[in-house]
Amino acid sequence: MKKIYAYLIGACTLLSQASCDKFLDVNENPNQPADVQESLLLPAIEYNLVNNVVAGWASIDAAHFMQLIALNQAVPNVGTYRLNPVDLDDPWYYTYTSCLQNIKLMKEKAESKGNEIYGGIADVLLAYTLAYASDMWGDIPYSEGLNGSANFTPAYDAQEDIYNTVQGLLDEAITRLSSGGGSTPGSDDFFFAGDTQKWIKAAYTLKARYYMHLTKAPGYAASEQAHLALTALENGMESNDDDLALPYDGSAGRENRWFKNFLPGETIVLSSKTVDSLVNRNDPRLSSLVARSALNNDYSGRLIGTVGIGSLEAYSIGGNFYASESSPLSLINYREALLLKAEATLIVSNAASAQPFYRQAIEADMEHIGVTSTAAIQSYLTARGTINAGNAMSYIMEEKAVANFLSPEIFNDWRRTGYPALVKVQNALSDIPRKMLYPLTEVTNNPQPQHTNDALINRVWWDAQ
Repeated sequence: MKKIYAYLIGACTLLSQASCDKFLDVNENPNQPADVQESLLLPAIEYNLVNNVVAGWASIDAAHFMQLIALNQAVPNVGTYRLNPVDLDDPWYYTYTSCLQNIKLMKEKAESKGNEIYGGIADVLLAYTLAYASDMWGDIPYSEGLNGSANFTPAYDAQEDIYNTVQGLLDEAITRLSSGGGSTPGSDDFFFAGDTQKWIKAAYTLKARYYMHLTKAPGYAASEQAHLALTALENGMESNDDDLALPYDGSAGRENRWFKNFLPGETIVLSSKTVDSLVNRNDPRLSSLVARSALNNDYSGRLIGTVGIGSLEAYSIGGNFYASESSPLSLINYREALLLKAEATLIVSNAASAQPFYRQAIEADMEHIGVTSTAAIQSYLTARGTINAGNAMSYIMEEKAVANFLSPEIFNDWRRTGYPALVKVQNALSDIPRKMLYPLTEVTNNPQPQHTNDALINRVWWDAQ
């Protein structure tokens, strides 16, 4: 990972950007894009996707809505559901300009040169980013928004159409990655260093995730989606080594985004709900996920919606495993794959059939995090390792929230299953939000019917009641 800084600086310099914070904005003249090789585009895209989208401000907002984190600030704030369209301008910019536009450019360059592996990776990243954007906002511009024309007011695609596109891109990725051909990525691919088999497993696992997102979508049957997910998972991730994760080298300016989110200037700490749930379950992963408070050396989260402002040192922040300078951040991982299999099996069969996958997921997460105490693991499995018809969905989603600690996927799971169970926080301005607002830049510059009566409590298409 020593090369990550050099790659990003090189890409920014080549494209003559004023600031490397925005990395690869190649859309200043869409008719004459800069001639940048895929090997320079790919690392900057991957870094941007993880640092500014997966762990960016929209995902941080979602973490507030899911009561994972809290602000040590006066209310109202985002933790009590105060969010304005202007607050989503940067997340939209990074999602569209820094990621989607540049992934599309890389895809087109790879296709023109016959570089099938680069093209397949672009397909996976394009599918992921489109699904992320649609999950956050609902209907989004795509067919008119990324077609290379100078259309500055593209119509929005329906979310169902976006999901069909996502599955098609993942199928295309699998075909490209399987056939190979052309240049092969190496260290410019921060995720897998060009390992096509790992990329193929990631693509199949993402297919399973997006099938399961539609378990309550209008016109879709949960059983059919579960069968499709199980079929995809037959070719999905097989071990913790298959995680689609970005490593950080921890150098100045290249630290893990959640490490920076928990710095004192951000006033973000862990919520009491997050900390207390791990403490109350006597979870042996607690010390890796949660740092003791500096003031009292205890595990103490902040109660969201609290009127007063306390000492930052009195609250816990993210622990070393996910929130140190060099902690990796994943788009999807093997533990999620197992829990997707557990959920899908529960839907098509029963809790007893889902039980082995649920237990494997817990064991795999313990191994991943580095829990070595056999007694602690067995004690936890005795208390939490068995599911039945009454608790299966809640237990699966609660374990998934731990395996996907601080991930925006928790927001998706809650909206479609109701777990982990939440009630709105004290001093809340509304019910718990279920989507992001369209950004002010879009509302102002590209008015669309979807902007009318936009609200945090509105539901995206697949989040049917």
